[in-house]
Amino acid sequence: MSDASQDAARAAAAAQAEAAAKAAQAALDARALLESDTTIDAAMPLLRLIEQYFAETRTGEGPVSTWHSPEIIADRLVEPMPRQPHALSDVARRLATALLADANRLAHPMYIGHQVSAPLPAAVWTDAVISAFNQSMAVREMSPAITPLEHQVIEWMTDLIGWDARAGGTMTSGGSEATLTALLAARSHAVPDVWAKGLGASAPVLVCGEHAHYAVTRAAGIMGLGQNHVVVIPSRAHRMDVQALDERLAILRGRGSRVMAVVATAGCTATGAFDDLEAIADLCARHADDHGPLWLHVDAAHGGGALLSPAHRPRLAGIARARSVAWDPHKTMLLPLAAGMLLVREEHDLDRAFAQQAPYLFAPGGDARAWDMGPRSFQCSRRADVVKVWVALQRYGTDALGALYAHLCAMAQRLHERLTTHATFRPLHEPESNILCFAWLPPGVDDPRERDALTDTLRERYNRSGRGWITSTTLDGRRVLRITVMNARTDGAHIDALVSGLEAEAARVLRG
Repeated sequence: MSDASQDAARAAAAAQAEAAAKAAQAALDARALLESDTTIDAAMPLLRLIEQYFAETRTGEGPVSTWHSPEIIADRLVEPMPRQPHALSDVARRLATALLADANRLAHPMYIGHQVSAPLPAAVWTDAVISAFNQSMAVREMSPAITPLEHQVIEWMTDLIGWDARAGGTMTSGGSEATLTALLAARSHAVPDVWAKGLGASAPVLVCGEHAHYAVTRAAGIMGLGQNHVVVIPSRAHRMDVQALDERLAILRGRGSRVMAVVATAGCTATGAFDDLEAIADLCARHADDHGPLWLHVDAAHGGGALLSPAHRPRLAGIARARSVAWDPHKTMLLPLAAGMLLVREEHDLDRAFAQQAPYLFAPGGDARAWDMGPRSFQCSRRADVVKVWVALQRYGTDALGALYAHLCAMAQRLHERLTTHATFRPLHEPESNILCFAWLPPGVDDPRERDALTDTLRERYNRSGRGWITSTTLDGRRVLRITVMNARTDGAHIDALVSGLEAEAARVLRG
C-alpha cells in the first residue's frame, strides 16, 4: 500500500473514531436528559397544567371552548421539526399557550356536548402510572400482574350483567372495536369455517335498529358482509320496533336467510333510548335456527353505566340473555379515553373471533394460553387501560359511581322539565339517560329547511360564544339540538344557565 493510501486509511479511521465518540457522547447526553425528567420536580410543569385546569374549570368561569378556526391554530404550529432539546418547563408553557388554551374544556360544567366524559381525577392521575409501566396486554408474560387484573375486572363486570363463571371478555379501545369483535365471534358461530374459506356465496345477514351506532354497519363492511346484508328495523319512540323485528325475522327465516346476529342498543347515541331487551331476547329465542337462539349483541357502550345505579338498572332488564355486550367505561363511568370492553356470556366465543397463529407471541400450535388476552382481542399492542377502571372502582366504589350516573341522568331530566313549558324550545322525548334532544321553534318561521338552518346557526354561535357547548343531530328528518351530560360538576344551575344562554343567543340570531 502506498504512503498516500496509508495516510488516507489512517485519516478515515480517525474520522470514524471521532464520529463514534461523538455518537457515544450524544447518546450519553440523551440518556442524561431522560434521567433528568424522572423526578416529580421535573414533572411539575406538566402536572400543574392539569391542576390548573381542574381549578379553573371548577368555578364554571371562562370559555368552554375556542372561537378560533382550525386555520388559525394550524398557523401558529408551523415550525421546523425540533432538533435540539428544550427545557420541560418551556415545553409545558408552549403546550399551554399554543394548544390547551384552545382545547375543549370538558371539565367545565357548561360543557354539555358529546359523549366524552370529564374524567374522574383519580383515573386521570392513573393514566401516568399506566404509561410509565407501559405493560403490553397481548400476552401474560408481557404484563404478568395486569393480565390477572384484567380477568378480575372483567369478572366483576360480567357478574353485574348476571352471567356465571363461563363468561369472559376483553378490554377494547371502545364500543366500535367491541362491537366488531362481538360480530366476528357471531360470524364464526354462524359460519364455522369462515376464517379459512370466507363467507362464500350466501353471506348471513345482520339485523339492527335504525338508531344503531354506525359501528354496526362499519363492522359489516369490514367483515365483508356488505351493507346490503344489514337489515335495518324501524323504530317506535326511538327504540327498535319489536313487532317490526318479529315480522322481519319471520320473513328472513321464510327466505332461508341465515341471521348472523341481532344488535340491540342500550343507550343509543342520538337520544339515549334503551331497546326492550327482554322482548328482543324473546324473539331471538322464538326465531332460533339450527345453532340455537339467534345471537343477541347488546351495544351498551353508553348505557352500560346504568348497571351501577339501582334506579336505572331496570332499563337493562334482559341484558343477561344477550350473547355479547359492548360497554364503554370511558363514557358514563367517567373514565379517560380509552377504556372500552367486550363482555361475552361464553368466554370460548372469543376464541372463535380470531384464529391467528403467531409462535413468536402466542402458544405453539395456535392454542392460546388461558391467561393471554391477545388471541381474543383485535389489538396486539394494547395499553393496560384496565388499571384505571380498577383504580376508579377502588377509589370511588360502585355506589358512588352509580350515584354519579343517576346525577347525570337527573340533569337531562331537569332540562326536560325546564323546556316542557318553554315558548320556543321543546323537548322531543322523555330522557331515559343523560341525553336529551330538543327543538328550537323560532316564532314566525314555518319553513322546516329555514328552521334547520337557524338551528345550526344557533348552536354554532352559542358554542363560539364560550358560554357553553352543546351538540346537535338529525332526528326524524329535522335538525335538532342535543345535550349529553358527561360532567359530575354540571348541576341544576348550569342547566338553567344553558337555557338562558340559548335564549339570549337565539334573540341575536333572529335579529340577524
